[in-house]
Amino acid sequence: MTPNFEVKLSATAMNRWRILAGIGVVALVAALFVSPSSAWAALAAGYLLTGFGLAGLVFVAIQYACGAGWSVAFRRVPEAMTAILPVGLLALALVFVARPSLYPWTSHETHAGFQRFWLRWPFFFGRAVVYMAVWTAFAIAMVRTSRRQDDDGAVSHTRRAVHLSIVFLIAFALTFWLASFDWIMSLDPSWASTIFGIYNFAGMFSGGLALLILLVLWLRRGVLRDFVNEEHLHDLGKMLFAFSTFWMYIWFSQYMLIWYADIGEETSYYVARLHNAWGPLFLLNVVLNGAAPFAALLPRAPKRSPRALARVSAVVLAGRVLDVYLMIAPTSQGGHPHIDIAGLGLLLGVAAAVVLAFYRGIRTASPVPVNDPYLEESLHYHNA
Repeated sequence: MTPNFEVKLSATAMNRWRILAGIGVVALVAALFVSPSSAWAALAAGYLLTGFGLAGLVFVAIQYACGAGWSVAFRRVPEAMTAILPVGLLALALVFVARPSLYPWTSHETHAGFQRFWLRWPFFFGRAVVYMAVWTAFAIAMVRTSRRQDDDGAVSHTRRAVHLSIVFLIAFALTFWLASFDWIMSLDPSWASTIFGIYNFAGMFSGGLALLILLVLWLRRGVLRDFVNEEHLHDLGKMLFAFSTFWMYIWFSQYMLIWYADIGEETSYYVARLHNAWGPLFLLNVVLNGAAPFAALLPRAPKRSPRALARVSAVVLAGRVLDVYLMIAPTSQGGHPHIDIAGLGLLLGVAAAVVLAFYRGIRTASPVPVNDPYLEESLHYHNA
């Protein structure tokens, strides 16, 4: 069985997405060079895009490392999501180069001890380059290995992908943990949380799963119609349920420990996000990322329904945007949240970048890895 046509967007749809991407580029330039108060939005956009690209790569790596065959039929979807990674990294690099003042410790001394060593701009920038290089190198290597298997069907490519995946997951755990500390937590250098890295991973991966599900459902209406069945959707729904619940657990763990200890330098993070107009957004974040997907996906039926799964995934994706906003914006906007024109333009740009980068990635090879040795297992997944 082979795909009967390629993934294709109409010329009208492509033009619309390109226009939105152009708006995003203009908004990015405005945020970095015209309106310094909007620089936080550029950081949020780059961080979101980077997370979506990494989520696709992490999903692929987990499947290879676990020897899982069920996801092979749609593996090209998370592989194509890695095409979003360079766009996000480019946006982050522009933020670091153009607006280092976004981080208060670059302009005046706000730290001592180990922080004095760690929070130095050349060292910060050097670490960012290392993180980006590691992620990009593994993305290229893993996607290239998968593509090569299309040509000769050699099992050796699968073995190589397994080895790459195991090494990547170890490297990713360390680099993403440090990157979340560097890029997000250091926006407020007086605040610290040892659980912040795993909290960021939980949000990044649950949001990435939501995007993955929406993309699979879109392609299932066409090129993947004969390859993705209800059992695949069911397991994707279970993964989204599990990682949304995991996010909720980590969120509660961080909040509960800081609330119980009641140490001033730790509680400041939550005090700023619980007062004024931030309070309702703070509670909405918990609903969108934790409570809503938990309640919606607890029964079996919604996990097997494309329409229900799409709705829940859209809610989680909106929750991911809000979560990143709440991590970044309060340090820049003070007591009251607001979204300016640059912020709205960047949000539209993020959506366009996701679609256009994914579209480019999914068209570089067959939408199904036809020579993967586990493809037959995936096609007959849970079928008698």
